[in-house]
Amino acid sequence: MHTYTVLVHEGEEDEGGYWAEVVELPGCFGGGDTLEAVEQDIKDAIEAHILMLQDLGRPVPSGVEFVEPDIRRWQIAV
Repeated sequence: MHTYTVLVHEGEEDEGGYWAEVVELPGCFGGGDTLEAVEQDIKDAIEAHILMLQDLGRPVPSGVEFVEPDIRRWQIAV
């Protein structure tokens, strides 16, 4: 099980919705109209990103552990 830090940002005022980026996986982004939608999209993006790294024979970052209670953490099994 890998745990990654997902930063969620509100979309521009005229666009709405949310977008997310994964700190430990540069170039891994997701988006959605709701927080639930962005959560599912970023989980799918993380899985795809990890599969790509594995296919290329590159190491898969294991993520980091933060102690900050205000950070929402999402986990996926790979």
